[in-house]
Amino acid sequence: MAVEITQFLLYAQSADAKIRTEAESNLRQFQEQNLPAFLLSLSVELANNEKPTESRRLAGILFKNSLDAKDAARKQHLVQQWVSIDISIKSQIKDLLLRTLDSSVTEASHTSAQVIAKIASIEVPRKEWPELIRSLLINMTQQDRPAALKKATLETLGYVCEEISHQDLVQDEVNSVLTAVVQGMNLAEHSSEVRLAATRALYNALEFAQTNFENEMERNYIMKVVCETAMSKEAEVRQSAFECLVSIASMYYEVLDPYMQTLFELTLKTVRGDEEAVALQAIEFWSSICDEEIELQEYESAESGDSPPHHSHFIEKALSSLVPMLLDTLLKQEEDQDQDDGVWNLSMAGGTCLGLVSRTVGDAIVPLVLPFVEANILKPEWRCREAATYAFGSILEGPTIEKLSPLVYAGLDFLLKAMRDENRHVKDTTAWTLSRIFELLHSPANGFSVISPANIQGVLGVLLESLKDAPNVAEKVCGAIYYLAQGYEDAGTSSSLLSPCLPQIISSLIGTAERTDGDSKLRSSAYETLNEVVRCSNVVDTSNIIAQLLPVIMNKLGQTVEHQIISADDREKQGDLQALLCGVLQVIIQKLSNSDDTKPIILQAADQIMILFLKVFACRSSTVHEEAMLAIGALAYATGPKFGKYMVEFHKYLEMGLQNFEEYQVCAITVGVVGDVCRAIDEGILPYCDGIMSHLVKDLASGELHRSVKPAIFSCFGDIALAIGVHFENYLHITIQMMQGAAGLCSQMDTNDEEMVEYINQLRRSIFEAYSGILQGFKNSKPELMLPHAEKLLQFIELVSRDKQREESVTKAAVAVMGDLADTLGSNMKILFKDRTFCAEFLGECLESDDEQLKETATWTQGMIGRVLVS
Repeated sequence: MAVEITQFLLYAQSADAKIRTEAESNLRQFQEQNLPAFLLSLSVELANNEKPTESRRLAGILFKNSLDAKDAARKQHLVQQWVSIDISIKSQIKDLLLRTLDSSVTEASHTSAQVIAKIASIEVPRKEWPELIRSLLINMTQQDRPAALKKATLETLGYVCEEISHQDLVQDEVNSVLTAVVQGMNLAEHSSEVRLAATRALYNALEFAQTNFENEMERNYIMKVVCETAMSKEAEVRQSAFECLVSIASMYYEVLDPYMQTLFELTLKTVRGDEEAVALQAIEFWSSICDEEIELQEYESAESGDSPPHHSHFIEKALSSLVPMLLDTLLKQEEDQDQDDGVWNLSMAGGTCLGLVSRTVGDAIVPLVLPFVEANILKPEWRCREAATYAFGSILEGPTIEKLSPLVYAGLDFLLKAMRDENRHVKDTTAWTLSRIFELLHSPANGFSVISPANIQGVLGVLLESLKDAPNVAEKVCGAIYYLAQGYEDAGTSSSLLSPCLPQIISSLIGTAERTDGDSKLRSSAYETLNEVVRCSNVVDTSNIIAQLLPVIMNKLGQTVEHQIISADDREKQGDLQALLCGVLQVIIQKLSNSDDTKPIILQAADQIMILFLKVFACRSSTVHEEAMLAIGALAYATGPKFGKYMVEFHKYLEMGLQNFEEYQVCAITVGVVGDVCRAIDEGILPYCDGIMSHLVKDLASGELHRSVKPAIFSCFGDIALAIGVHFENYLHITIQMMQGAAGLCSQMDTNDEEMVEYINQLRRSIFEAYSGILQGFKNSKPELMLPHAEKLLQFIELVSRDKQREESVTKAAVAVMGDLADTLGSNMKILFKDRTFCAEFLGECLESDDEQLKETATWTQGMIGRVLVS
């Protein structure tokens, strides 16, 4: 049944486009017409040592792509295709793949290992390949097997463990896998290639080792082997062993106590003397310990009724030695590290870890770091000054305000002067430290700030001047201004401190955004900071300034529409700039429309603003601009019923956005804007409802659309029903069908998966919101339309009320819809409410809640139901 496909595979890699395209087409046709034969042919190619490496490599890639895809719906389709292949053909394929592990060509065995793991991800959970683990272990346990086969087998075990869940193997299989892997790490018996493959396999198998880590003898053996491997001759093996230790720190923190002294000595030696890639993992070990202890502290402070997990205080115990080790790393900067966002080196890892240590131990870190800062901050060597500043910035989160405030007050002037340092690294880190100070220690609303009427002019003078510095420094300064402005949000009269400086700040940020020597990142930072300055300003003081900014931004957006677009790069740049400017307009619209005094400014400019947004949409043929869509949502809210006149032109873009499955965020935003428009123009949406509802229903039924959009669609049904009232009758049948179907699906989803539980909660809340909107929409016209669906809705509420994993927002929505049922259907609900004893229990639980809003809703619902029962 297998077909000779070597030539096609080679031609598909030809430099000649015509030959390549024809070969790709032939391969695709073969795959579509006879998938079993296609996959068998690929596995024959991969297994044949006489075939060219190039054809075998592509055979492996095509096989993997026939089993797996990033898109969930596509992946599910590929899985079903594999499952439906005849078992005898699948057996032949799997035998060929297992034999390929023994290939003398490393690339073939490596590819085969990956393909085996992809098949395992489908078949092992279904118990359809029970002999897989046994077959692989034979390769490890028989003495005469070559090293290359053992290496490929260990790779396969690692990939399989990565693909499947620890619940898919029985404990005997786990024990055998761990034994084979740990023995593969043995220095005396194996080559470095085999030990590296074994160590990497252990990394993927650690999740399976829960029971083994609970057994002291087994745990001691695993830890001994990992620590010995971390001292291997080969740097790559050492690095992989430390990666295992990082994972162990996270997974098995509670059993690490007996090993911590050894691990501290091992990491200290590695950080101070090993190659950077290995040393980075040694630092990461301590960062991982910090993460665990921060989480434990948050758990303890939450005062949960459960007994708290064991907290060993490893960071506190190691503090006096750990902090000096981390401070030493800060002096190991690289030249030009400030120019590359992707760089990750010892000094950055050390500073990040120092920040985590600070969050873990709080005040105790300050006396350990301060001497380092004082000793290095004035030294002529730039590395010393930069390290001192980085150390200071790294410990600003964790210690109390009382501990930090004297240091920050004393150091602020010094830091401002350091913004004029001759070295750009020092300036870059100083700007970052200032942004940290303003983020963490500038909160006038809470009664504490390092900024005062006496120093604000000096601080802003330095920051605005530094916006002219090198682009990377200017970007960090934008961050400092961002947090400085954010601190004044909800700060009452003290926010007026910033008001006199607003014109200068706005002018400087716009100038920064237009710098020709900057990159797109600096421009984004400048506009995002401008948004925050506008959003957090005191509207009473600054409405005139913001009103003057509006035509400036509108003019800039108008200019982007006129740009001559020659290349795809031009189109991308135009889109990016339009996104930023639409973002600024959105913030201005929201700010000015929040006050009756300033709302007329927006109403007066609304026509011109909307014309601009429509022009921005017209720049694209296939998709809509998500930032423009968000800004239109704000404009709809601001203009209310007057927005209706824009719908003639705008509705086609709404429908375009609702059809955008690929860029699902665009679709999600558009769904939200449909809700905004409904609330703005009420029945004015009616002429466009057929098209909108048709797309929303298609979106819900689609397997291609990302699931995260679907809850918003149900909520949107409620918005539409509330807007058009009795006219929603035309869509009631399909809507109820969709909601009942989704409610049923929620009960079948995996509640052991945290992400899935969150999604179930989102879905349930949105279904309740939809029902509420529909009930309220029919209340004064045709409430009887909802009577046939009342019993199923109550059953759904009861089911959700008994779910211990429901979130507070779901509870609120469920209680509200109970009240809406009683309010809309009145005495028709009497018998149903009498028969449902859960209602009183559920309401009782809600009335005892600490959440005032929930209590208020429950009280209203109780009153509505009470009125029905006595009717």
